[in-house]
Amino acid sequence: MGHAHAQGFGSRAAGRVLLAAALGACGLRGDEGMWTFDNLPVQRMQASYGFAPDRAWLEHVRLATLRLPGGSGAFVSRDGLVLTNHHIAHAWIERIADAGHDYVKDGFVAQDRRHELRVPGLEARTLMATENVTEALRAAVSAACGTAGEDAARRAILARMIQAAERRTGFASEPVVLYQGGETWIYSYAVHSDVRLVLAPEYGVAAFGREWDNFTFPRHDLDFALFRVYEQGVPYHPPQFLRWARTGLRAGDLTVVVGHPGRTARQETLAQLEATRDVLDPLRLRDLDRQRQALRDFAAQGPEPARLVSAQLLNLENSCKIYRNEIAGLQDVQAMARVAAAERELREQVAADPVLRASAGSSWDRVAEAVRTRLGCARESAMLTGRGSRALAFAQGLVRWKVQAARPESERELGYRSGRDEAQLRAALGFGEVLEAGVEQASLAGGLAQALAELGPAHPLAAALLEGRDPGDRARELVTRTRLLRPEVRRGWIAASPAEVLASPDPMLVLARKLEALAGPYRRLEAASDAVLAEHGARIARARFALRGRTEYPDATFSLRLSYGAVASCPANGTRVQPFTTFGGLFDRADGWGAQAEGGAWALPPRWRLRRPRLDPSTPFNFISSNDIIGGNSGSPVLDRQGELVGLVFDGNLGEIPGRFYYDSQVNRAVSLDARAILAAMTLVYDAPDLVAELLAAP
Repeated sequence: MGHAHAQGFGSRAAGRVLLAAALGACGLRGDEGMWTFDNLPVQRMQASYGFAPDRAWLEHVRLATLRLPGGSGAFVSRDGLVLTNHHIAHAWIERIADAGHDYVKDGFVAQDRRHELRVPGLEARTLMATENVTEALRAAVSAACGTAGEDAARRAILARMIQAAERRTGFASEPVVLYQGGETWIYSYAVHSDVRLVLAPEYGVAAFGREWDNFTFPRHDLDFALFRVYEQGVPYHPPQFLRWARTGLRAGDLTVVVGHPGRTARQETLAQLEATRDVLDPLRLRDLDRQRQALRDFAAQGPEPARLVSAQLLNLENSCKIYRNEIAGLQDVQAMARVAAAERELREQVAADPVLRASAGSSWDRVAEAVRTRLGCARESAMLTGRGSRALAFAQGLVRWKVQAARPESERELGYRSGRDEAQLRAALGFGEVLEAGVEQASLAGGLAQALAELGPAHPLAAALLEGRDPGDRARELVTRTRLLRPEVRRGWIAASPAEVLASPDPMLVLARKLEALAGPYRRLEAASDAVLAEHGARIARARFALRGRTEYPDATFSLRLSYGAVASCPANGTRVQPFTTFGGLFDRADGWGAQAEGGAWALPPRWRLRRPRLDPSTPFNFISSNDIIGGNSGSPVLDRQGELVGLVFDGNLGEIPGRFYYDSQVNRAVSLDARAILAAMTLVYDAPDLVAELLAAP
């Protein structure tokens, strides 16, 4: 699903400007909300469903839930089995595959634990502790500097608090800013770094329908994968794991989703949303479209090129669909009118209070000015990124960090000072595998062509990127001459001194240094506008707190959240869609399209065609629910009121995509894989009785 949702304006600021999170001015709508565990709407849940989780329920699911790169997951056995989505696992599976073992296309089932495949670089994280440091941070900042240099003092003090939390807990810790600066927490995680692949279905059934069916319903996708966490060479025994539900869902049943929604922008101002609609998302969409076409052309060269870019193409197709539908959602006249009304109501409430008016009355106008500043350098900022090349992205990240290392400590950026050690740097920049030259060249050529189209040949950034050459020729030159495609070379550069990195003749590093030098003015403009967004976002956050407290939920921050809803239909195409699909529907769709349609988008793998007679066609497969989700929720467990696993979130419908900006209870739906379908597939298709027994073992 769309875990690549854009960050929006102010993503690097301490907070965004708040407006009413609801579509209307009269509070939350339906099952809206991505709630933190410390502030659940228990009365609303009881009123709607006759259930609200108690402390023991929440403790159990917190310790069983995992954060993975780009998504979520959960422990589902006492021996450390982890359940997540195939599309979250896809790129990692691709990394351990090779020309002779295409685990993406053919799937993988470990014969026993000795044959489980270690996935280098993959980490899973369990949230072990949380600490609200809002008041302590505010007091420390006030004592340090009053109002002068407040932002710099806050960053430095928070960095010290994070380091103290890591020493105290022994866990990796990070800041979590909620309510656009209204609250600051420190979340501490146990990090599991020995993760091994246990089972993955074939891509053809995990992503059945490919991009055509993405963000739609009815769906028929077996979008799951199983990993196992090890510690010191033996299976890890998590403190909690989710029991597999013995009783399946029915229409109308309560569904609780626990996971890590990525980013929402429901509390941005109208000016920010309009800029996203009119400038930022169209710019991103043009860039993604060009990269997608470049990789499609590369994939058309044969099966092996297609395998090499399958994960990247999946993400690009996903992102393109997201941005198109985000733009459509922001063009919805009625929805935007409700957003405008909510902002107007909040402004009126602030204006009616003399104290709040003095603090935040002009903040919306100041934010609008900052938005205009950011738009003035939006194209350049977009073109400063890796341009589709992982090698160039590595080079840029490496150069920026080494530039920081060469500076006096007092002048370094917060990210460098926060205790980022060599292992973290390797994980962030190292990419543990050989980068394929053909993929790099195709991706970079597309990115360079887009920079040329957006900026023109005379622009200094375009001139640095292209050096007067055709995008294809320039990409070929950079990729064939660089040594950064090899992981051992990248590891060497991470350990190198700043002077060595800043003097290297490697063409990717030379280009990265040119881009770093040119980036200064644009970063300063962004920093200035971000400072305004941070300051005035915090002012309105304080005003909103004074008016409404914690009666609403904060925007998503890729931190642990709970959403609740029910298995629920919704209108589409002049009728209503069914709440469940079945195995019978899967085979009907495959038969109806045939194996050759749209490049085999609905072609079932051979194993599924062979095992078709074994499967009960009435077995529930996918279902929809009214849970409020966003990208990052992919791989989130769906739980019943007993806290048992009944499904696995893997997508949303088209009505969910504008959920980055607002929730519409009539059409916003989460799409999940039914737990019964997973068990049936493991038993009848993948012949994995030992794994099934492990999943069904009593806690």
